[in-house]
Amino acid sequence: MESAGPFVTVAVGRGKYRRWWETVSRKVLIAYGTKNGSTAEIAQVIASVMRDRGLEADARAAAEVEDVAPYDAVVLGGALYMGRWHKDARRFARQHRHILAERPLWLFSSGPLDPSASERDLPPVPSAGRAARRTRAREHVTFGGRLEAGAKGRVARMILEEGRGGDYRDMNKIAEWAAGIANELSVGAQ
Repeated sequence: MESAGPFVTVAVGRGKYRRWWETVSRKVLIAYGTKNGSTAEIAQVIASVMRDRGLEADARAAAEVEDVAPYDAVVLGGALYMGRWHKDARRFARQHRHILAERPLWLFSSGPLDPSASERDLPPVPSAGRAARRTRAREHVTFGGRLEAGAKGRVARMILEEGRGGDYRDMNKIAEWAAGIANELSVGAQ
C-alpha cells in the first residue's frame, strides 16, 4: 500500500486502484487569518490537541502558506471583523479552493465579543459560508473572540472604549472540537 496525497493506493491482484474512502490523514495544516493574535492562539490550541493525538500538525498564518499539497487535511480559521471573515482566510480559501476540495477540511471563525458562541451554534458569516461551500468543508464552527487593550485598528479601539472587550473564547470547547477532528482523521487512517 502506498500513499498518494490524501489517498491510499491499494494493490489488488495485478492492478492498483485508489479508494477515496480510505483516506490517510496524518499531516494537518491549521492555517489562520488574525488581526490581533486571538485566532492564532486558537490555531495553536487546535494543533496542540492534534499532536497529543498522534497527528503531525502545523499552525501557520494563512498568508505565509504557499503550498497545501504536503498536507493530508486542513483546518482554516479566520477572525471576524465587522461581519467579515479575515481577508487572509478568504484569500487562502480562494487561492487553494481546488486542492482544499480534495482534502478533509474544517473551518472556524473567531470573533463574537459576547458569550453567544458558547451558548449556541452560530452560522458562518457570508464570506465564511461561501468559502465552506466552494471548498466542500466538512464543518464550520464559530468560537468566541478576544479583544483586549492594545488591539490594532480604529474600530477595535472604539469597541474597547465602549467597554465591550474581553476574552470570550471557550478553550475547552475549542479543544473538544479539535479532538473530534483528530479522532475522525485517525479513524479514516486505519
